[in-house]
Amino acid sequence: MNSLTEGTSTENYHPQEAQSISILDHGFVELIDAMGSDLTVVNSARVSFGKRKKSLSDGDKKLIHYLAEHKHWSPFRHVQLQFHCKVPEFVARQWYKHVVGIAYTEAATVDHAWNELSLRYVDASEFNFYTPTGFRKQSENNKQASTDEWVNDPDGQLMAEYRNHCEKALNLYHRLIEHGVAREQARGVLPLNIYTEFYWTVSLQALANFIHLRKHEGAQYEIRLYADALETLARQVVPVSLDALMATPNQ
Repeated sequence: MNSLTEGTSTENYHPQEAQSISILDHGFVELIDAMGSDLTVVNSARVSFGKRKKSLSDGDKKLIHYLAEHKHWSPFRHVQLQFHCKVPEFVARQWYKHVVGIAYTEAATVDHAWNELSLRYVDASEFNFYTPTGFRKQSENNKQASTDEWVNDPDGQLMAEYRNHCEKALNLYHRLIEHGVAREQARGVLPLNIYTEFYWTVSLQALANFIHLRKHEGAQYEIRLYADALETLARQVVPVSLDALMATPNQ
Protein backbone atom coordinates (compact mmCIF):
# COMPACT_ATOMS: atom_id res chain seq x y z
CA MET A 1 0.00 0.00 0.00
CA ASN A 2 1.26 3.47 -0.76
CA SER A 3 0.76 5.98 2.03
CA LEU A 4 -1.05 9.21 1.29
CA THR A 5 1.26 12.14 0.73
CA GLU A 6 0.87 15.89 0.95
CA GLY A 7 -0.85 17.28 -2.07
CA THR A 8 -3.06 14.28 -2.79
CA SER A 9 -6.61 14.90 -3.91
CA THR A 10 -7.72 11.37 -3.09
CA GLU A 11 -10.16 11.27 -0.18
CA ASN A 12 -11.41 7.70 -0.51
CA TYR A 13 -8.40 5.46 -0.19
CA HIS A 14 -8.72 1.84 -1.28
CA PRO A 15 -5.53 -0.21 -0.85
CA GLN A 16 -4.75 -2.45 -3.79
CA GLU A 17 -3.58 -5.19 -1.46
CA ALA A 18 -4.40 -5.67 2.20
CA GLN A 19 -1.51 -4.87 4.51
CA SER A 20 -1.03 -7.52 7.17
CA ILE A 21 0.99 -7.67 10.39
CA SER A 22 1.49 -11.05 12.07
CA ILE A 23 0.95 -11.08 15.84
CA LEU A 24 1.56 -13.76 18.49
CA ASP A 25 1.83 -17.33 17.17
CA HIS A 26 -1.17 -17.41 14.80
CA GLY A 27 -2.75 -13.95 14.90
CA PHE A 28 -2.72 -11.00 12.52
CA VAL A 29 -4.25 -7.63 11.70
CA GLU A 30 -4.97 -6.68 8.08
CA LEU A 31 -5.98 -3.27 6.81
CA ILE A 32 -8.67 -4.24 4.31
CA ASP A 33 -9.99 -0.86 3.26
CA ALA A 34 -10.12 2.80 4.23
CA MET A 35 -12.39 5.72 3.44
CA GLY A 36 -10.87 9.14 3.80
CA SER A 37 -7.52 10.77 4.47
CA ASP A 38 -6.04 13.67 6.39
CA LEU A 39 -7.71 15.88 3.80
CA THR A 40 -11.10 14.42 4.75
CA VAL A 41 -10.66 15.73 8.29
CA VAL A 42 -9.75 19.17 6.99
CA ASN A 43 -12.66 19.39 4.56
CA SER A 44 -15.13 18.12 7.13
CA ALA A 45 -14.10 20.94 9.43
CA ARG A 46 -14.01 23.63 6.71
CA VAL A 47 -17.40 22.80 5.21
CA SER A 48 -18.94 25.20 7.75
CA PHE A 49 -17.32 27.99 5.72
CA GLY A 50 -18.31 26.53 2.37
CA LYS A 51 -14.72 25.64 1.55
CA ARG A 52 -13.11 22.49 0.20
CA LYS A 53 -9.40 21.89 -0.23
CA LYS A 54 -7.84 19.62 -2.85
CA SER A 55 -4.38 19.41 -1.34
CA LEU A 56 -3.02 19.40 2.20
CA SER A 57 -1.08 22.48 3.31
CA ASP A 58 0.94 23.23 6.42
CA GLY A 59 -1.98 25.33 7.59
CA ASP A 60 -4.27 22.33 7.23
CA LYS A 61 -1.92 20.26 9.37
CA LYS A 62 -2.09 22.94 12.07
CA LEU A 63 -5.88 22.83 11.81
CA ILE A 64 -5.88 19.06 12.35
CA HIS A 65 -3.78 19.44 15.50
CA TYR A 66 -6.06 22.26 16.68
CA LEU A 67 -9.14 20.07 16.23
CA ALA A 68 -7.58 17.24 18.22
CA GLU A 69 -6.22 19.48 20.95
CA HIS A 70 -9.65 21.06 21.48
CA LYS A 71 -11.45 17.71 21.22
CA HIS A 72 -13.48 18.51 18.11
CA TRP A 73 -13.99 14.84 17.28
CA SER A 74 -16.60 14.85 14.52
CA PRO A 75 -14.22 15.64 11.60
CA PHE A 76 -12.11 12.62 12.57
CA ARG A 77 -15.15 10.36 12.51
CA HIS A 78 -15.55 10.88 8.77
CA VAL A 79 -12.46 8.72 8.26
CA GLN A 80 -13.30 5.00 8.45
CA LEU A 81 -10.87 2.07 8.45
CA GLN A 82 -11.70 -1.61 8.03
CA PHE A 83 -9.56 -4.32 9.58
CA HIS A 84 -9.58 -8.12 9.43
CA CYS A 85 -8.30 -9.42 12.75
CA LYS A 86 -7.38 -12.86 14.08
CA VAL A 87 -7.02 -12.83 17.85
CA PRO A 88 -7.38 -15.15 20.86
CA GLU A 89 -10.89 -15.08 22.29
CA PHE A 90 -9.80 -13.42 25.53
CA VAL A 91 -8.35 -10.56 23.47
CA ALA A 92 -11.53 -10.31 21.38
CA ARG A 93 -13.65 -9.94 24.52
CA GLN A 94 -11.49 -7.02 25.69
CA TRP A 95 -11.61 -5.52 22.20
CA TYR A 96 -15.39 -5.74 21.95
CA LYS A 97 -15.81 -3.66 25.09
CA HIS A 98 -14.88 -0.66 22.95
CA VAL A 99 -17.71 -1.42 20.52
CA VAL A 100 -20.26 -1.65 23.33
CA GLY A 101 -18.80 1.08 25.51
CA ILE A 102 -18.81 3.82 22.85
CA ALA A 103 -22.61 3.97 23.09
CA TYR A 104 -22.36 4.96 26.76
CA THR A 105 -19.73 7.67 26.59
CA GLU A 106 -20.46 11.33 27.16
CA ALA A 107 -20.43 11.88 23.40
CA ALA A 108 -22.34 8.74 22.46
CA THR A 109 -22.03 7.68 18.87
CA VAL A 110 -22.06 4.41 16.97
CA ASP A 111 -18.84 4.49 15.00
CA HIS A 112 -17.93 0.80 15.05
CA ALA A 113 -19.12 -2.15 12.97
CA TRP A 114 -18.19 -5.68 14.06
CA ASN A 115 -18.81 -9.03 12.38
CA GLU A 116 -17.22 -12.11 13.89
CA LEU A 117 -16.69 -15.71 12.89
CA SER A 118 -19.36 -17.87 14.56
CA LEU A 119 -18.83 -21.32 16.02
CA ARG A 120 -22.56 -21.88 15.54
CA TYR A 121 -21.78 -22.19 11.81
CA VAL A 122 -18.11 -23.17 11.62
CA ASP A 123 -16.50 -26.37 12.92
CA ALA A 124 -13.60 -25.65 15.27
CA SER A 125 -11.56 -28.67 14.20
CA GLU A 126 -8.87 -26.67 12.40
CA PHE A 127 -8.79 -23.69 14.73
CA ASN A 128 -5.58 -22.51 16.39
CA PHE A 129 -4.96 -22.14 20.10
CA TYR A 130 -2.74 -19.36 21.39
CA THR A 131 0.31 -20.69 23.21
CA PRO A 132 2.42 -18.06 24.96
CA THR A 133 6.20 -18.32 25.06
CA GLY A 134 5.99 -18.37 28.85
CA PHE A 135 3.74 -17.50 31.78
CA ARG A 136 3.85 -14.04 33.34
CA LYS A 137 3.47 -13.59 37.09
CA GLN A 138 0.39 -11.96 38.57
CA SER A 139 0.90 -8.37 39.68
CA GLU A 140 0.71 -7.98 43.46
CA ASN A 141 -0.62 -4.43 43.34
CA ASN A 142 -2.94 -4.66 40.32
CA LYS A 143 -5.61 -7.35 40.37
CA GLN A 144 -6.11 -7.28 36.60
CA ALA A 145 -2.51 -7.09 35.47
CA SER A 146 0.59 -9.23 35.09
CA THR A 147 4.26 -8.37 35.47
CA ASP A 148 7.24 -8.81 33.16
CA GLU A 149 8.60 -11.54 35.43
CA TRP A 150 8.23 -15.13 34.25
CA VAL A 151 6.77 -17.96 36.31
CA ASN A 152 9.45 -20.58 36.98
CA ASP A 153 8.79 -23.60 34.75
CA PRO A 154 12.27 -25.06 34.15
CA ASP A 155 11.15 -28.46 32.88
CA GLY A 156 8.25 -27.08 30.85
CA GLN A 157 5.69 -29.06 32.85
CA LEU A 158 3.22 -26.19 33.16
CA MET A 159 3.45 -25.44 29.45
CA ALA A 160 2.98 -29.11 28.61
CA GLU A 161 -0.15 -29.24 30.78
CA TYR A 162 -1.40 -26.07 29.13
CA ARG A 163 -1.05 -27.58 25.66
CA ASN A 164 -2.54 -30.88 26.82
CA HIS A 165 -5.58 -29.10 28.23
CA CYS A 166 -6.24 -27.44 24.86
CA GLU A 167 -5.94 -30.77 23.08
CA LYS A 168 -8.31 -32.47 25.53
CA ALA A 169 -10.84 -29.67 25.14
CA LEU A 170 -10.73 -30.01 21.35
CA ASN A 171 -11.07 -33.80 21.60
CA LEU A 172 -14.16 -33.41 23.79
CA TYR A 173 -15.56 -30.91 21.31
CA HIS A 174 -15.07 -33.49 18.53
CA ARG A 175 -16.82 -36.21 20.52
CA LEU A 176 -19.78 -33.95 21.22
CA ILE A 177 -20.09 -33.07 17.53
CA GLU A 178 -19.80 -36.75 16.54
CA HIS A 179 -22.68 -37.57 18.88
CA GLY A 180 -24.86 -34.97 17.22
CA VAL A 181 -24.55 -32.20 19.80
CA ALA A 182 -25.28 -28.80 18.29
CA ARG A 183 -22.20 -26.70 17.53
CA GLU A 184 -23.65 -23.86 19.59
CA GLN A 185 -23.45 -26.05 22.68
CA ALA A 186 -20.29 -28.01 21.86
CA ARG A 187 -18.30 -24.78 21.56
CA GLY A 188 -18.85 -24.21 25.28
CA VAL A 189 -15.98 -26.56 26.17
CA LEU A 190 -13.38 -24.65 24.14
CA PRO A 191 -10.94 -22.51 26.16
CA LEU A 192 -10.56 -18.75 25.82
CA ASN A 193 -7.20 -19.04 24.09
CA ILE A 194 -8.80 -20.34 20.90
CA TYR A 195 -8.44 -17.91 18.02
CA THR A 196 -11.38 -16.09 16.50
CA GLU A 197 -11.61 -13.75 13.52
CA PHE A 198 -13.63 -10.62 12.88
CA TYR A 199 -14.01 -7.65 10.58
CA TRP A 200 -13.86 -4.33 12.42
CA THR A 201 -14.78 -1.05 10.76
CA VAL A 202 -14.08 1.94 12.95
CA SER A 203 -13.86 5.70 12.80
CA LEU A 204 -10.45 7.27 13.18
CA GLN A 205 -11.44 8.92 16.44
CA ALA A 206 -12.66 5.64 17.95
CA LEU A 207 -9.55 3.87 16.68
CA ALA A 208 -7.29 6.43 18.35
CA ASN A 209 -9.23 5.95 21.58
CA PHE A 210 -8.68 2.19 21.36
CA ILE A 211 -4.95 2.62 20.73
CA HIS A 212 -4.59 5.08 23.61
CA LEU A 213 -6.19 2.70 26.08
CA ARG A 214 -4.69 -0.56 24.83
CA LYS A 215 -1.11 0.67 24.43
CA HIS A 216 -1.09 1.72 28.06
CA GLU A 217 1.43 -0.18 30.19
CA GLY A 218 -1.46 -1.43 32.34
CA ALA A 219 -3.16 -3.11 29.38
CA GLN A 220 -2.64 -6.82 28.76
CA TYR A 221 0.52 -7.62 26.81
CA GLU A 222 -1.26 -9.47 24.02
CA ILE A 223 -3.73 -6.70 23.21
CA ARG A 224 -0.92 -4.13 23.34
CA LEU A 225 0.67 -5.91 20.39
CA TYR A 226 -2.55 -5.57 18.41
CA ALA A 227 -2.83 -1.88 19.32
CA ASP A 228 0.71 -1.32 18.03
CA ALA A 229 -0.17 -3.05 14.74
CA LEU A 230 -3.35 -1.00 14.30
CA GLU A 231 -1.39 2.20 14.83
CA THR A 232 1.24 1.17 12.28
CA LEU A 233 -1.37 0.39 9.63
CA ALA A 234 -3.48 3.48 10.29
CA ARG A 235 -0.45 5.76 9.90
CA GLN A 236 -0.28 4.70 6.26
CA VAL A 237 -3.67 6.30 5.67
CA VAL A 238 -3.85 9.30 8.02
CA PRO A 239 -0.37 10.07 9.39
CA VAL A 240 -1.07 13.69 10.38
CA SER A 241 -4.45 13.07 11.97
CA LEU A 242 -3.31 10.03 13.90
CA ASP A 243 -0.29 11.90 15.25
CA ALA A 244 -2.60 14.69 16.39
CA LEU A 245 -5.03 12.32 18.07
CA MET A 246 -2.31 10.28 19.75
CA ALA A 247 -0.90 13.49 21.23
CA THR A 248 -4.30 14.19 22.78
CA PRO A 249 -5.08 12.01 25.82
CA ASN A 250 -8.55 11.03 26.99
CA GLN A 251 -10.22 10.52 23.63
